[in-house]
Amino acid sequence: MLVLGLWGLDRGGMWGDESVTFLVGRRTVPQIWHLLHGVDAVHGLYYLLMHAVLAVHPGEVALRLPSVCGAAATAGLVAALGVRLARPRVGLWAGLLYAITPLTGHYAQEGRSYALVAAGVAGATLLLVRALEGRSWWPYGAVLAVTFLLHEFAVLVLCAHALTLAAARVRRAVWLGWGCAVGVAVGALLPLAWVSQRQSAQVAWLRVPDWDTTEGLARDFLAVTPTGVVFWTSVLLILLGLGSGRLTSVALPLLLVPPVLLLTVSQFRPLFHERYVLYALAGAPLLVAAGADRVVGAVRWLWLEGRGVSDGRRAEADLMVAGTRSRRELVGAVSGSSRTAGVDRTTGGGASSHLPLSGVDCPNPPRPGGHLRLLADRRAFRRTLLADRTPIATLATRANLITLAGVLAATVPFLHGLPAYRSDRDAARRPENLAAVSALAGRELRPGDPVLFLPSFWRVTASAYPGPFVGARDLALGESGARSGTLSGREVGPGELRARLAGVDRVWIVAQSNLLPSRWVPGDPTDRVKLDVVDGEFARRQQYVRGRVKLALYIRRMPPQPMRLAPTPRPASPSPTPP
Repeated sequence: MLVLGLWGLDRGGMWGDESVTFLVGRRTVPQIWHLLHGVDAVHGLYYLLMHAVLAVHPGEVALRLPSVCGAAATAGLVAALGVRLARPRVGLWAGLLYAITPLTGHYAQEGRSYALVAAGVAGATLLLVRALEGRSWWPYGAVLAVTFLLHEFAVLVLCAHALTLAAARVRRAVWLGWGCAVGVAVGALLPLAWVSQRQSAQVAWLRVPDWDTTEGLARDFLAVTPTGVVFWTSVLLILLGLGSGRLTSVALPLLLVPPVLLLTVSQFRPLFHERYVLYALAGAPLLVAAGADRVVGAVRWLWLEGRGVSDGRRAEADLMVAGTRSRRELVGAVSGSSRTAGVDRTTGGGASSHLPLSGVDCPNPPRPGGHLRLLADRRAFRRTLLADRTPIATLATRANLITLAGVLAATVPFLHGLPAYRSDRDAARRPENLAAVSALAGRELRPGDPVLFLPSFWRVTASAYPGPFVGARDLALGESGARSGTLSGREVGPGELRARLAGVDRVWIVAQSNLLPSRWVPGDPTDRVKLDVVDGEFARRQQYVRGRVKLALYIRRMPPQPMRLAPTPRPASPSPTPP
């Protein structure tokens, strides 16, 4: 994941949201605090983090590097969940599948908080599993609190975790510990939620999600490729993975509950975007890997049955495969402290062929004092099998080959989608490329040329790449964004802007590409003056479009000349009458 994230990280241009991160991150801490009182409070902690990062080196690579690290951490945490809830190869496969999912790679290269939020949710989910094994709840609550402050929509994961606890039928004391940890995390979120609710106009551009939105999210989440054989194979493996016990009780709610809740709420108040529930993606590769493991288990069982291998021998082979487990999980497997019977090491048989190799399947793990004896028993047992040259070692080797085969199989969809991965690293694949717009401005603008930004948000173009706009006159700007506590500055009033426009014959416009001409009526009166005057009194001479933003030159139309009439001769004054 780290390699894929670093590949093409410097794509040569920021888009709108990234430029906001860049310009806010380069402000001072008091200026950031001033901004958060009026806008973007939901991203406040992330902006403070980026302030520290950009203070080291302000650039596009540094801007996106935290997201790359967040995606890499999430891939590792997904793998750790697979190991703890199933077995090592399930964790390995799940981590690799998460890493090569295109949606993961896309947000790993975004200078926004969503990859870090995904890492926080994955970490909290792993800590939830550990707490269910008897560990403390406070690390879980602390990670949740930080994650919620990175983005408040991560709070939806609490519903998924509650469903996991309900499926596990935990005791009342467990619910109490979980509730205390959740109370601390939600308490940290409440002030942010109160402030951000007053800033809800920022998401007024969102629309009610329809069936196409839901289908697109499902295709992005459920498979490495959104169409074709790979997609339907992934869907089939997810269905098979639903029978994976503890893993299903963790992965399925994580995958379904946050997106479904946000989609449902958005039918009444539009709040949905796929990036707000990116963290739910972690559930899909876990289920795919678990389904693949069940297929391998079924094939292996049929092969051993055909070879006439006894149940006891199969169980011994499972123990050999368990040789790569962590100490806690090895102890659980060798001691037989599980819901099913273990191997009878005295007779070498008579045991169930199912050995739950995961520590989470051991509700009462042995006390620390018994670790050395159990590990010594395991080593002696393994030496005996190897010295005896039984087929068990061969079976374990084949199990490792199966793991390797799964790793190689994961490269097939990645290689198939390699052109798509490459194109996603092109700046043209983002909504706009502000670096390209600024470069055009540097070639076309002359010193002293007047410039308008319509709407005023697109002033972030000049804030992110100020060089080409040095010397230009920003006709509408009254106070800079840093001083006014806004993203793009505070503009002058409509009357003053009309007076400034009256004295120019040409003006450059940095505008949203679907404006001018447009039926859009801006809510801001200064923006209405820009649209009315430019559309009514100027004519477009040049235009350059880069995604959602364009640079255009407008020249004032010649005013209509009044019709010249021939002068009317004055009537001659009457001559005096002679006496």
